[in-house]
Amino acid sequence: MALIFIVSISVISITMLSSLLGTKSQEHISLINSLTQHFTVNDEDDELKTANNLLSTLKKISNYKQLAIYSTTGKQLGQFTNKDAIVNIPFIFPEPTKVNAPNLQLTIEYRLNFKGESILVLTFIILSIVLSLVLVFIAATLSSKRHKAVFNIIGQQIKNDLALIKNPNKTNNDKSTADHDVLEIPELKQGVDDIKALMKLQLKNVVDLEQTAYVDSLTKLDNRGRFVQFYENQVVNDSPVKFGVLVMTRCSELQTINQIHGYHEGDNYIAHVASLIKKAVSVYPDSKLFRLNSSDFACILPNIKLKQAENLTKELTLLFNEYQLASDLDSVAYSGLVGFDKTKPLGELLALADTGVSIAQTQSPNSWYTQTDTDILQKNSANYGNQNWRQEIESVIENQRVTLLLQPIQPTGRNSKVYGEVLARFLNSNDEMLPTASFIAMAEKLDKITAVDKLIVETTIRNIVDKNMLGHSFGINISPRSISDEHFIIWLERRLLRDPKVATHLIFEISEYGLQQNIKTSKRLVDMLHRVGSRVTVERFGVGLTSFKFFRDLTPDYIKMDSSYTRDIDDDKNNQYFLRLMVDLAHRLSINVLAESVESQEEKHTLEKLFIDGCQGFYIGKPHPL
Repeated sequence: MALIFIVSISVISITMLSSLLGTKSQEHISLINSLTQHFTVNDEDDELKTANNLLSTLKKISNYKQLAIYSTTGKQLGQFTNKDAIVNIPFIFPEPTKVNAPNLQLTIEYRLNFKGESILVLTFIILSIVLSLVLVFIAATLSSKRHKAVFNIIGQQIKNDLALIKNPNKTNNDKSTADHDVLEIPELKQGVDDIKALMKLQLKNVVDLEQTAYVDSLTKLDNRGRFVQFYENQVVNDSPVKFGVLVMTRCSELQTINQIHGYHEGDNYIAHVASLIKKAVSVYPDSKLFRLNSSDFACILPNIKLKQAENLTKELTLLFNEYQLASDLDSVAYSGLVGFDKTKPLGELLALADTGVSIAQTQSPNSWYTQTDTDILQKNSANYGNQNWRQEIESVIENQRVTLLLQPIQPTGRNSKVYGEVLARFLNSNDEMLPTASFIAMAEKLDKITAVDKLIVETTIRNIVDKNMLGHSFGINISPRSISDEHFIIWLERRLLRDPKVATHLIFEISEYGLQQNIKTSKRLVDMLHRVGSRVTVERFGVGLTSFKFFRDLTPDYIKMDSSYTRDIDDDKNNQYFLRLMVDLAHRLSINVLAESVESQEEKHTLEKLFIDGCQGFYIGKPHPL
């Protein structure tokens, strides 16, 4: 068995190593193809110089065993061999790879040095062998003890039987005493104890696995999987629960807090809301609370009428209002209620509760809404929430109820030119803040986002002119829907031409995803913005698979790295390597690189060492009124 285990571990390790090496080789081919786009060849002398420059650059970004560059005629123009590289093993390490660079008329042949990965796998195999031998020794020792104990028991039983034959008058009590003596055998007692310990360990592992699968790690509440189980087992199936109320509560500020204050504060916000809901539902002994996803909680109140459940949401509103005042938030959370019985499918129930939340979000902060229409399942339930939002969005646009905040971007060097990002917040008819993430999402859904973008651009320009802030630059977000709308592009160009001095101080932030949707329209927009003196930032860079050739053709002024690359960058060597490579390539194209979601001094210092041009985030500065 030990031999089979060792062979299996070795085969698996070698297979994983081969797969890893193959993946790294494919990734390296893509890197070389991207890098060769930035070199040109004009004549034979320039060809040799280009080959040497390319050889030098490749040696800096990767660890090679062999590297050579050839002309199309097969002439070797440059060569490098790493004497410290590990010896190649057939069937494991990839054969030398050739990559053609048509624009340079060169061929690059290389073999990567996988010394580190090989040593790691070899170490793992050796440790597996040692562990197997240790386990074999332990098993043999324990087996010997168990066999000895069994033979002792059998021998003792034979002695007792012989004693009974010789002395038939021996009582049952004497026999029970002998049996008791057998149970006192140390080896047998140790074996029983070992079995008990193993059973306890298995039970603990089962409990831990169940906790991981069904319990939310942040709030310690049961998750969506457990919610579905509970509803099917405790409501739909035969149980004492005949009817009840589902309360869905949505944390409206999570996205905003993550963006402005950082993910740690976002986690604190969710944990605090969870504690407030727990406090409110504690008076309902049969209630069950779940965390459905990042921002939604669900509470099932068995055998309770809607009117009674409204007392819970009233209490939640009071608690949320107190938390909002103490934490200086625009809102905390909104709730939707819906009654249920055993006949209602869970999917329809969640849709109704979600509609209730949507309607509540168009009212005062932290409000709730009870969905009582008994015929709503036969109608388009989404229209109930949509209609409220449509009226609210149209009212915001018509009355220009938008307020602007400015979050600074700090330059990392004296020559770095950066700007402040404009963040919009929207107000209802009572001048109360609407949940920003929900407002933008519903504006997208109801095809109102282009009108919202126009409102933000118009309000920003008016503020800059009225407050005479031409000494600063301002970034404005444009939605993917708007940049593909030709009417919006025409409107934007005319609006910027009316205030040419302001136009030169505006930077329009567009997501990488949005630019990729229609490259021809995106290029037309970028060219227009450059023509009127404005600049362009590609935000959330790194999420897609856009090549640098695309950006060379598009010519943006900035790229803003997605927060997934900058978060904990001080501890993530892989992201540091990737970011350094991106910065180097971007600077060659005269593109400035920005980092968002910078939340600590360590992250900021690491980004500065990687030559990032500007940093934005909670550690750099909070948003303030424009």
